[in-house]
Amino acid sequence: MRTVQYNPVTAEVIRALQEAVGQKYVKTDPAVLEVYKKDESMTPSFWSLPEVVVLPASAQEVAAVMKIANRCKVPVTPRSAGTSVSCGAVPAYGGIVLLMERLNKILELNEEGMYMTVEAGVRTGDIQNLARSKGLLYAGDPCSADSCLIGGNLATNAGGNKAVRYGTTRHQVYAVEVVLPNGKITNLGGVLKKCSTGFCLEQLIIGSEGTLGIITKATVKLVPLCPYHIDVLAVFTNLAAATALVPQLVKAGINPTSVEFMDNNFVRSASDYSEVRLPHYEDGFYDIITIETFNEAELDEKMEKLASICEACGATDVVEADERVWKVRRNCLESTRAFSKVATSEDLVVPVVRIAECIRHLAAESRKYDFRIFCLAHAGDGNLHFQILKCDMSDDEWERQTEAFRAVVYPYVYSLGGRLSGEHGIGLKRLKYMEKYTDPVELELMKTIKRAIDPNRILNPGKVMDFESSKEM
Repeated sequence: MRTVQYNPVTAEVIRALQEAVGQKYVKTDPAVLEVYKKDESMTPSFWSLPEVVVLPASAQEVAAVMKIANRCKVPVTPRSAGTSVSCGAVPAYGGIVLLMERLNKILELNEEGMYMTVEAGVRTGDIQNLARSKGLLYAGDPCSADSCLIGGNLATNAGGNKAVRYGTTRHQVYAVEVVLPNGKITNLGGVLKKCSTGFCLEQLIIGSEGTLGIITKATVKLVPLCPYHIDVLAVFTNLAAATALVPQLVKAGINPTSVEFMDNNFVRSASDYSEVRLPHYEDGFYDIITIETFNEAELDEKMEKLASICEACGATDVVEADERVWKVRRNCLESTRAFSKVATSEDLVVPVVRIAECIRHLAAESRKYDFRIFCLAHAGDGNLHFQILKCDMSDDEWERQTEAFRAVVYPYVYSLGGRLSGEHGIGLKRLKYMEKYTDPVELELMKTIKRAIDPNRILNPGKVMDFESSKEM
């Protein structure tokens, strides 16, 4: 039975929201609500309509909305650009969708201190571009950087292409401003290289998927931009050879910025979608490796070592990767929509040294099923993505076979020391699996934190933790 009874959004609630943010920024039109019932997950069974969409313009307005929601026991779903594929921004229980796009100011770029302070609704690509114009790098680099917002990156601890060298989003942050479920505003962290002053609460909020607080502002780290870099495409005609490359790169100490893997299904579909034809279109498996250095001699040395390793692993071609290669890589997921309007994705992560065997084992396992499956990976950090396409399968068979596949995949991944999600988060989509595969003590600790911070459980309910199946009344 439901452990929390939420109230509907009444006319009184609407009036209070209008007073808080302005009538113009409280949306109840059915056509608007329809837009915000979903994300990019391609899983309609999880989508759910909000009752109202609210667009605050400041932390104070976010706080006012949360006070209203907390008082009236109305659920609130924070939403950035909606690029999530885990239904993290889907309003599972209706209520309020809190849209963050009006908090869109870059407040400060400090070149000497190498940090930037931004509001949560700033586009990640704009942060990257401004930093680059000053000879600096914001190393957070999700594949959706041109459309996603920094607040969503922070909420999900987004990974991306540069995580091999620089880490995920949480490694790029000094401090955050957060609105708590009760409407209080706090600032966590600071522009410090070290701190042992109490709990590291900013890191608790980052990656909590909007269940513990709403990030309204962040101070992100910048690093010097490497002046020398090269992107290399290593083409293999054998899956085992392509995946064997990654552990060899780790052992060689090349320290690449990124190592991206694409199976041949993605090579062909994304090439067709991008109208680009690359080497071994028909039978190639691709590894895209980026190397960055601060001097040319080091780059030449690492490039020579990389070429030798690729050849030793059985690469058919080793060529410089131009923009065409990255265009194909960026269009991987979009390209699959031509084959199926309904799909589901997996965001598995394993220790880097186990990525090769994991890809090979699960690729072999997938051939036992009728759905179509495409595989790519941020291979350098052990993050494996399967895009599973429904195509012409019946709804019942689709449900049966995907569940059967997961029943094999998840225990195998955990046996390697892996987890359900490397960068996309749990959201609503992986909720029941989080309950099943997470250590019970760890899970109860997370629920205890949630209960303490959000006793009415109004903030992004139905995500990460399942209170509906608990025994509490």
